[in-house]
Amino acid sequence: MPAGRRRHPLPPARWPDAAAYAASRLARPLTLASGLELADRTWVPAMVPWRATEEGFVTPAVLDWYRRFAEGRPGTLVVEATGIRDVPSGPLLRIGHDRFVPGLRQLVETVREASGGRTRLLIQVLDFLRIRRRPEPGRYFERFLALRPQHRTALEALGVDPGPDEASARAALATLPEEAWPRVLDERELEALRMGDRERVTDVHLPHVAELPRVLPDLFADAAARAREAGFDGVELHFAHAYTMASFLSRRNSRQDGYGGSREGRVRLPLEVVDAVRKRVGADWTVGCRFLVDEHIPGGSTVEDAAWYGARLAGAGLDVLSLSRGGKFEDARQPAVGQAAYPYTGASGHACMPTVFDEEPPFGKNLALMGLVRAAVRAAGHTTPVVAAGGVGTFDQAEAALAEGQADLVAAARQSLADPDWWEKLRRGDGDTVQRCLFTNYCEALDQKHLEVTCQLWDRLDPDDGAPRSADGRRRLVAPRGPWRARSR
Repeated sequence: MPAGRRRHPLPPARWPDAAAYAASRLARPLTLASGLELADRTWVPAMVPWRATEEGFVTPAVLDWYRRFAEGRPGTLVVEATGIRDVPSGPLLRIGHDRFVPGLRQLVETVREASGGRTRLLIQVLDFLRIRRRPEPGRYFERFLALRPQHRTALEALGVDPGPDEASARAALATLPEEAWPRVLDERELEALRMGDRERVTDVHLPHVAELPRVLPDLFADAAARAREAGFDGVELHFAHAYTMASFLSRRNSRQDGYGGSREGRVRLPLEVVDAVRKRVGADWTVGCRFLVDEHIPGGSTVEDAAWYGARLAGAGLDVLSLSRGGKFEDARQPAVGQAAYPYTGASGHACMPTVFDEEPPFGKNLALMGLVRAAVRAAGHTTPVVAAGGVGTFDQAEAALAEGQADLVAAARQSLADPDWWEKLRRGDGDTVQRCLFTNYCEALDQKHLEVTCQLWDRLDPDDGAPRSADGRRRLVAPRGPWRARSR
């Protein structure tokens, strides 16, 4: 464990009886401007479980995953980040073509059946730019580096003969020790070598990046239309974390084409996406978005930016605003050779998914910032409901967030993963049987490797109980049902 850090104990939990829960703010219903009625203020946010096919189709394992959350009957369940382009993206769900609709419709039907029609189902849709795996240095210099005259000049300045042709210059570069790389490569080339090449929204010299404002509104609108056709109750536009739309909102977006620079420029494309989606699906279907209260990176957007964005997005007619924090590529840990950078490994990642292994405890760590954004939305005259999240694992935390005006709905990802029935247990007055998330980020470590996400509490149970398991047999793929208790805490 890094110096200065320690493992924080879970805070005490007070569980209400059924009558007290029924009288709580968390149990109150809410009707969105779209007309969608939510049974209560409980919310399971999007989590990527890595159970789709390599082509992006729904699988039986995907259905099992969402069925299990639906059995806990949360007010709202959000399906994982789902790609809007019809391009390969590994075992991540996709919605970029009509051929994905039948599987997604089956997913909707599964959730409705398992929750008895109680749980409202949204699907989170996103766009992302290309990122490459970290290359082996020799391979980078041989194949990926775009050789320029400056490289030959830099070699000569180091006293290295670049030779007469491109092949000899590349061979000479490959012999350089790592400490010499910064004297030969520019900042982006050095990053491509050490981290893997990553496109940015500011790479307007690339035609497909320059054209993003022209193509993305229709791609998001098409995705939303397919989601409505599949039977979802609404769509959550993914404007958060390390992906395309969040990068347009970032203070680091320096585009000079009207889609960067000032706040007005940075929010322009998100507003155009919202407008295109709303025009496609109508006012009677739920459209929300998720964005960041703070990027938590040098030069990134702050809560002041988020408050301003929140008011603008609410004014654009969104039905709900879901908030998160951090999760950026800019401060990600260096990946191993052959692996891609993962945007939840640096300080911004820890801000997104705070853990007990840190200087400060993670419990409800981001709620105060989210309350500032909600206050700005209200000050601008909008009543748009705000979803807050970040280390929520007890009834008291959720209830306090509502009571103190930090949120209108409360999301819990890791606690819902640890015990998908915890919402139903609260309603029954059985809170003392809730399996509490340990906030060690065991699940996040699996996500980082694109392995099927599970929970350490499930994985400690009897391996011979017949539950579906990972290919290596070590991890349980579905949370247990009925009374259960992890063998070790």
